[in-house]
Amino acid sequence: MLKKIVGTVLSASFFVAQAQAQTPARVYFIEPKDGATVSSPVHVKFGVEGMKVAPAGTMGDNSGHHHLLIDGGPVQKGLVIPADDKSIHFGKGQTETDVKLPPGDHTLTMQFADGAHRSYGPEMSQTIKVHVK
Repeated sequence: MLKKIVGTVLSASFFVAQAQAQTPARVYFIEPKDGATVSSPVHVKFGVEGMKVAPAGTMGDNSGHHHLLIDGGPVQKGLVIPADDKSIHFGKGQTETDVKLPPGDHTLTMQFADGAHRSYGPEMSQTIKVHVK
């Protein structure tokens, strides 16, 4: 009986590990939610699964840092994300920020990139819309 229990536990552990390994990496907004009406400054919280957040300059598989693109879309895989007032880099590994936005409708795109600010592409981005009152 003990062999059967141990075998079942080991099998279950293997299948859970396999399922986790096959889950694709993704980034997502914790705050704000898509379609939210917000006040400026807008509090933004970044989420990531399947990769590690690391400061810029840290080069390694499955790691990188967030970028917030204001009123812009995802950056093609491999391209360096520009640093300007519409493309904010979080190179210290930050996972939240407050962003000043003028009243109106805005698009926010979270883009994950490697230690050299090279985009992981649309598959590691999420775009939401917010209305600033």
